[in-house]
Amino acid sequence: MNNVLAIVGRPNVGKSTFYNRLTESRKAIVDDFSGVTRDRHYGIAEWTDKSFTVIDTGGYVANSEDVFEAAIREQVHIAIEEAGAVVFLVDVTTGITDLDAAIAQILRKSKKPVYVAVNKVDNFQLQSDATEFYGLGLGEIYCISSMSGSGTGELLDEVIKNFDTEAEEENKLPVYAIVGRPNVGKSSMINALIGQERNIVTDIAGTTRDAIRIHYNQFGHEFMLIDTAGLRKKTKVRENIEFYSVMRTIKALEEADVVILMLDAVEGLESQDVNIFSLAEKNKKGIVIVVNKWDLVEKDHKTATEFIDKIKEKLAPFTDVPIVFTSVTEKQRIFKTIEAAAKVYANKTKKIQTSKLNDVLLPLIEKTPPPAIKGKHIKIKYITQINASSPMFAFFCNLPQYIKDPYKRFIENKLRENFDFEGVPVQLFFRQK
Repeated sequence: MNNVLAIVGRPNVGKSTFYNRLTESRKAIVDDFSGVTRDRHYGIAEWTDKSFTVIDTGGYVANSEDVFEAAIREQVHIAIEEAGAVVFLVDVTTGITDLDAAIAQILRKSKKPVYVAVNKVDNFQLQSDATEFYGLGLGEIYCISSMSGSGTGELLDEVIKNFDTEAEEENKLPVYAIVGRPNVGKSSMINALIGQERNIVTDIAGTTRDAIRIHYNQFGHEFMLIDTAGLRKKTKVRENIEFYSVMRTIKALEEADVVILMLDAVEGLESQDVNIFSLAEKNKKGIVIVVNKWDLVEKDHKTATEFIDKIKEKLAPFTDVPIVFTSVTEKQRIFKTIEAAAKVYANKTKKIQTSKLNDVLLPLIEKTPPPAIKGKHIKIKYITQINASSPMFAFFCNLPQYIKDPYKRFIENKLRENFDFEGVPVQLFFRQK
């Protein structure tokens, strides 16, 4: 499954506004990468029965127009390669520009489904002007307004035909994805696990063109491992390395059951790590955090505890996640990572009997019931686990609309204390009985 939609186009055509409309958010996830000024947005969108990841290829500011245009072309190439579908956003008020034509030329050669969305079409006259974009040679055009939302429904109806609905496969191997910023030790971890130099490892931060999938079957563990690291040709490892890393990560995350997020112990948890963690949580993936290069940190008896506290502070409120400290080069605690991932996968797929859920949780709820609202007492009568690919629980009660977030967090904490869902996002639904 590759439920990834990339939004491409030149700057100032409204990509970020369109992204915010799809993800129903005014606050895009933004990374400011050192050395280059640009915004990178990625998040989750839903339309009818499909959930998919949206990535905005973003703005780009550089000193030279040649570099500027080359960078945009490179981002379009990457988006085509990684996405399941591409929306090419253009601006009706400017007509077809040279840069639009250059992007269209790249898109015409691709085998991916491409949808031309003509933005800022706010009246009938502009709809007539939009017909100019048939000249791009990319087939049907969709007149939309990112600002008002008009036309986006018809566009999304077509786009989601390329995406799969989530379906649990029977008897499949667990899939673990090792993700993280460039040069944190992902390929070295793979090499150490399988005991051979499978991947190219250098000090140059880089990414591979193809996600490396490895069937691991050793020491009582069997799973598929996705490595998002590697090395491209040196000519390609330039301005777009972080963007490529993000695209690679999102695609691997879509396919994984458990995400192994590797951090650099020296650099600590950075904003891109937090964004990847948030995306994994929103996608309801199991999560293990691996702090690599731990041998390079000066330590005393409090160092690990203080490091864990800092990580959990930045990841709150979802902090029930295993954290493993490793040194891949020294082969320290490498297999602890696999054991932690296996435990998280077991937690993600576990089913709890309805009778046990009710026997354990109902007395706790009775002891600390939801606060009464306007003199109305809320009574939770029955709990059951919903059949899904990640832990979901339905709580049947008389007044579900009055149960607030603090009490939901209390219930989730009790669920975790009694049934161990470490490393796994848990969803609670309160329904009318």
